Amino acid sequence: MAGGYARRVGERLRAIRKQKGLSLQEVEGASKQEFKASVLGAYERGERAISVPRLQRLARFYNVPVDQLLPRDAADIDLTDAATSNGDAERSWDGSDKITIDLTRFEGVDDDEARVLHRYVNTIQVQRQDFNGRMLTIRRDDLRAIAAAAGIEVDALVRRLDDLQLRRA
Repeated sequence: MAGGYARRVGERLRAIRKQKGLSLQEVEGASKQEFKASVLGAYERGERAISVPRLQRLARFYNVPVDQLLPRDAADIDLTDAATSNGDAERSWDGSDKITIDLTRFEGVDDDEARVLHRYVNTIQVQRQDFNGRMLTIRRDDLRAIAAAAGIEVDALVRRLDDLQLRRA
């Protein structure tokens, strides 16, 4: 079980590094050799466990809270699956699942409702300390809040998201 957790920590370390647009070698250079590329790569592959003090220093280096370098609970957000799912095929929403918003599609959308939704989604990103910036999973409670603010039913909100092509299937 420990190896699986180290692998999940490593996946998170790699995701944050890539979100920052850094290669292993760039981290090594920018950290003045504190984080050697080979060692950081071993952490990212889950071949080596990282100590808490070292994790704290790496979080400071990346300028993110320490908890952002730890695996996320799948119930909260699953960026990996959202970012790698293929296609935009329409699917019905059964009212119980979460939906994934394609954040890149807000660019170029000239719609007042979409701008309000974008501000709300940005607030969720800040609260979750989500640095991905491409996809965001919205929970049912968030959908209810957005729908209430818009004065519509949740199903109508989901249909509107589909109309605006903001929902990722």
